[in-house]
Amino acid sequence: MKNTNPGLPPIVGRDPEILILGSFPSLISLGKSEYYGNPKNQFWRIIEILFGIDHALSYPLRTHLLTEHRIALWDALAFCRREGSMDSAICDPVANDITGFVAAHPTIRCIALNGSTAGRYFKSMNPDLNGHILPSTSPAYASMSFAEKTLEWARICIRDAL
Repeated sequence: MKNTNPGLPPIVGRDPEILILGSFPSLISLGKSEYYGNPKNQFWRIIEILFGIDHALSYPLRTHLLTEHRIALWDALAFCRREGSMDSAICDPVANDITGFVAAHPTIRCIALNGSTAGRYFKSMNPDLNGHILPSTSPAYASMSFAEKTLEWARICIRDAL
């Protein structure tokens, strides 16, 4: 039997410029109620290199500092059925209202998609929005080195680079 879970609410501060969307949180992330809560996920280590936010800080402080950099976090999917944490096991996906979120936050200039699954769901469910697929920070995606992933993710730091 597949587990059914709602996702996490968005993390957003004042006047976000960048919206980072994952596909759907892992079971570890859902259990902790934290985006990228799996310690093997490279997201927070990449953020540390790009923005100087120590990955060892408390989650509330990390997310606060991320919003100070005008970055919002959310997922392409609000709800799905899935056994385990693999994106390939997602069934019956229900989209988050990304179009509504972007309309409510007109300062967003860039939507960065954490991996191809997030990209696929985003593009199929939000055909009028542009998003840029970046390498997945998931430990399951090992086709690129950490350094290569970080270099690709660094593009979100450069205005209009994506």
